[in-house]
Amino acid sequence: MTEINYGQFCPIAMASEILGTRWIVMVLREMIAGSTRFNDLRRGVPRMSPALLSKRLKELEDAGVVQRIASETAPGVSEYHLTRSGRDLKPVILAMGIWGQRWIAASEALEKLDVSYFMWGMRQFVNAGALPKRRCTVLFQYPEQAEGLRKWWLVVAPGAETDVCTVDPGFDVDLYVTTDLRSMTAIWIGLTTVREAIKAKKMDVTGDRQLAANMQIWLGLSPFAVEKKLAAG
Repeated sequence: MTEINYGQFCPIAMASEILGTRWIVMVLREMIAGSTRFNDLRRGVPRMSPALLSKRLKELEDAGVVQRIASETAPGVSEYHLTRSGRDLKPVILAMGIWGQRWIAASEALEKLDVSYFMWGMRQFVNAGALPKRRCTVLFQYPEQAEGLRKWWLVVAPGAETDVCTVDPGFDVDLYVTTDLRSMTAIWIGLTTVREAIKAKKMDVTGDRQLAANMQIWLGLSPFAVEKKLAAG
């Protein structure tokens, strides 16, 4: 890490020289959420170039926070895993998220929406245990988004990794969810609920009645959704 150098023999300064480098915290956020492969990490930070992601991962390796190992399931593929040092950062990253959820105005957060990041993040926290023990396919539709980003298929199946994509996977759709990204994000971060969004006619849900009725449960809200905004004082 050479981009930041405070020149102080202080634990906070030294930690900041690593964590203060641009995109590092975002990469760690994705790894803490369970992403280990380069392409999965890219999906979690869609505005980060592949070259810069490679550079940051190498810097984290050099700092002893991340280790690169050969995948046990995909020959020739490398995976990035947190070391003990990296795992010790989990409460630090979570504390930053809790602070942001409590103190950053919701109106500001909802102006910085990215449908690709949102759907990837949502996929990571889907509560598969609350879904029927079969493959479930949910089509999220965002009419206000640009062409190619309006339809997102969420596929959850027993024994398989939850997936989300913009290309029709060819499965029968069990549930159709039509809304706007702002409303969907507000639900996911705990500012409102599925029921309230439907009542306000900001969301339309059709299809499997069980999936529709339990959407608030299986949706798997942001890990910071329970935090409440606090008034500055």
